[in-house]
Amino acid sequence: MSASVDFNVSPFVVIWENTRACDLSCVHCRAAAQPRRSQFELKTEEGYRLIDDIALLKPRVFVITGGDPLKREDTYDFIEYAKSKGLEPSLTPSATPLLTDGAISRMKRRGLARLAISLDASRADLHDEFRRVPGSFDLTLNAIRAARREGIPVQINTTVTRRTIDDLPQIVDLLQDLGIVMWSVFFLVPTGRGKQADLVTPEAVEQLFGFLYDTSKKVPFAIRTTEAMHYRRYMLQRMAAERHESIDHLLDPATGLIDASTLFLQNGPRKMPLGVQAQTGAISRAPRGVNEGKGFVFISHLGDVFPSGFLPLKAGNVKHESLGDIYRSSDLFTSLRESSNLKGKCGLCEFRDLCGGSRARAWSMTGDVFASDPLCTYMPAGARYAVA
Repeated sequence: MSASVDFNVSPFVVIWENTRACDLSCVHCRAAAQPRRSQFELKTEEGYRLIDDIALLKPRVFVITGGDPLKREDTYDFIEYAKSKGLEPSLTPSATPLLTDGAISRMKRRGLARLAISLDASRADLHDEFRRVPGSFDLTLNAIRAARREGIPVQINTTVTRRTIDDLPQIVDLLQDLGIVMWSVFFLVPTGRGKQADLVTPEAVEQLFGFLYDTSKKVPFAIRTTEAMHYRRYMLQRMAAERHESIDHLLDPATGLIDASTLFLQNGPRKMPLGVQAQTGAISRAPRGVNEGKGFVFISHLGDVFPSGFLPLKAGNVKHESLGDIYRSSDLFTSLRESSNLKGKCGLCEFRDLCGGSRARAWSMTGDVFASDPLCTYMPAGARYAVA
């Protein structure tokens, strides 16, 4: 994908939750997953038709998730079918007894491009307490090692909450020995079983950004954030500070907004730390940055289409409309792609096209999808002038 990618036409990321069934009971689960599958899940043939629709959109990232997608036997068929349609399928299974070495070998044979699995602590007792199933930590490590033996790239997902934040440095130490390619750090959205009481403070988030940025320069894997879009702002500020220069030259004189594509063209990916490349790689392909509904689309197990799995505002259903039509034309998606709809600090922020804040967290905590992201400490110039 080039910098000319148009998020009004094609998403960068498509995620399909093919089931909500899962044998874990994680404290933060956005889906509030249950052990039994729903009788209303998309059937196998409906899944194939959905993959046909997704292939037409040509996303860079296609993820089959859950629940636990291994609760469906046809998940292996979906992997193979997606690969045959030109997609690079990733899978996010749960660390349960279903995730055997044999299952991982089968994924490899069917064409899996990446395995993404959650690891929320550096020790078994902490991780298993978070996932609420004893043995999950050991199953996770076994799966990572099995995937490495099969030559499947592994991404680790870690959720930042009050329960996990202090252990993040120890998690980094563990990850360096596991041969992973990506660490995706999820910032909690209080939806499903996730609770506001588990959120870290905005000040702690900003400090954590510093830790992630510094870590990205030292580790052999890339680092990115999920539902912390303001990390993009933080990185640009840090890169500018390290060069002892202002970011004012990145401001588009016509709009007063940051044009991050200019920064990427000036520096190029080879001059950036690996972790920064991972985060700004999306900038190079999509200067406005990926957000809910803007380069991102989520399809539920029922076929309902959402801007994100963390934002329960439905735009349509793939049983009745094409995914492309919903993504391109629904009122919800088109309004989310228009950054001038943002309110409060986010609406006044010079980084709003690059960042835009978590629309899911704004909705969850304020009831207004366009409100400011409650976990951002940054005070944009426009907001400072308004206060003055």
